[in-house]
Amino acid sequence: MKRTLLFSCLLLIPFLSFPLRMEPAFWWTGMKNSELQLLVHEKNIANAKVKLSYAGVKLEKIVAVENLNYLFLYLKIGKEAQPGLLKFTFTDGKKQSTQTFELKARAQSKGAQGFNPSDVLYLIMPDRFANGDAANDSWDGVAVDRSDPLARHGGDLAGVSQHLDYIRDLGATTIWLNPVLENRMPQGSYHGYAITDFYKVDKRLGSNDDYCRLVESIHSKGMKVVMDMIYNHCGSRHWWMEDLPTSDWLNHQDGFAPTTHSLYAVMDVHAPQSEAEGAVGGWFVPEMPDLNQQNPLLATYLIQNSIWWIEQARIDGVRHDTHPYADFGFLAQWCKAVKNEYPDFNIVGESWYTSSAPLAWWQQNSKLNGRQSNLQTVMDFSWMNACEQAFSIHSTEKNPLKKIYEVLAQDFLYSDLNNLLIFLDNHDVSRFAKREETSLHRFRQAMALLLTTRGIPQLYYGTEILLTGEKSEGDGNLRKDFPGGWKEDNANAFTKEGRTDLQNEAWRYLQTLLQWRKTSKAVAEGSLLHYAPDYSTECYAYARIAGNSRVLVIVNGSEKEQILNPQRYYEVTGTCTTGKDVVSGKEVALNRDIAIAGKGVYVLELK
Repeated sequence: MKRTLLFSCLLLIPFLSFPLRMEPAFWWTGMKNSELQLLVHEKNIANAKVKLSYAGVKLEKIVAVENLNYLFLYLKIGKEAQPGLLKFTFTDGKKQSTQTFELKARAQSKGAQGFNPSDVLYLIMPDRFANGDAANDSWDGVAVDRSDPLARHGGDLAGVSQHLDYIRDLGATTIWLNPVLENRMPQGSYHGYAITDFYKVDKRLGSNDDYCRLVESIHSKGMKVVMDMIYNHCGSRHWWMEDLPTSDWLNHQDGFAPTTHSLYAVMDVHAPQSEAEGAVGGWFVPEMPDLNQQNPLLATYLIQNSIWWIEQARIDGVRHDTHPYADFGFLAQWCKAVKNEYPDFNIVGESWYTSSAPLAWWQQNSKLNGRQSNLQTVMDFSWMNACEQAFSIHSTEKNPLKKIYEVLAQDFLYSDLNNLLIFLDNHDVSRFAKREETSLHRFRQAMALLLTTRGIPQLYYGTEILLTGEKSEGDGNLRKDFPGGWKEDNANAFTKEGRTDLQNEAWRYLQTLLQWRKTSKAVAEGSLLHYAPDYSTECYAYARIAGNSRVLVIVNGSEKEQILNPQRYYEVTGTCTTGKDVVSGKEVALNRDIAIAGKGVYVLELK
């Protein structure tokens, strides 16, 4: 991968057309980083003379590249600079015109709070959640077709906004939306991962203002917002694809070259450089060109884009898609820049490894990595994979919960074991609930584990009503419409009346755990102490401990009732004589044998 060669150019040309494309479209005073890069795009703009006169703001540098239709302007925004309109003067020597650029005062509203183990993220694919505004369903020749699992279905930001009380009442504290930015692709790109404009919300979801209002509404209800960002690639219909700024703006700019997906090569001490480049430099699909973050102009553009959204929309966190596929140096620079500007902010990287060591390698301050990633949180696919095996509906394996125990026993690898995003399913893997299930044994056990073990839990929309979907049947099947999100739906699962008895039972169980979790210091802040499940009982027990706040969780992996000797847990129970199950309210004596039903689970607050 090549680095861009920069050079200055201030030649004169015939007069330009206005307004120009300038990104970002505005900025703020009082930012900790006083430097701002402006991308300017217009035919032959590189030959224009540019002037700026504004108190406290200096045009420090003008950079042109091999494509004469681009200029990159570097501003120094001093501490004394006041909000107002900057006027750039562009001239051809005979005529001149001005382009305005607004400097705003920094927001004082709530936002950039970060997220942590006291939170529970609720993941939503906006196109599949609820259609709150049918007027924006179709755009650019792409119509809604709910019969096609890969087509646009019409869900939008208005639909999310209309059901915020539902999410709050369930007990989630944070809403993570799959990407909301423009995906102006021929097939519609309903999932949002083929961005065609990094500064615009997709019209089928709403507008930038709609997004900002949604974030404000979520904050007003005491919840937070995580924005899904993608800086590894863009959509093939991104506006710059017709006129790329440099010859190395993309990896393999001459055409599609697939990634090898060999993500271990990034950290493999035996791998040649070509192996890492094959993974990081390749494209996912022809419709998603791979961005070359080693280009310093592009790197700055992407970093500024994330900061622009944080400041403008007041989001609280970012989930970064395909994190290990992007350039390591860029990623470290990006995470550091965001943290410098917003100290409480949190970025979680999608790091799809099914074992703990590579996940730990990616986390900041890693004991395993000689470089600093600056990535606070990683997605714990290792834990998800263990749960998938332990709770396999067709498994006949003896002592299945040992798989979860063994993953957690490797937590010594992590620099920060609490900043791991844990989940049972999401938009890329098979849903946890299975069509053939008629009981909630798996559901109760898995949800209790998810919401009481270490890390930051994430729920996938519809899990609470037992939505199903298998990866083998296609990604669209994992992303079904939420029943009741469309006026024509026969059932409305947003309401008790619109759910089946089994769905209501699952919803109430999850709600009880979620609402209780908000009150538990042990779960939010406590250490974890666990006991290996033995083959005689197949029961897994662990505790969360924060001072006098203690929670003991017992999960029975066998089909039979088990009798447990509480003396084994004496380091946890101490002088406590009873534990109250937070869901059923049942009192469980700790000074005599504990009986737990087959496939049962206790979440006991100790007294």
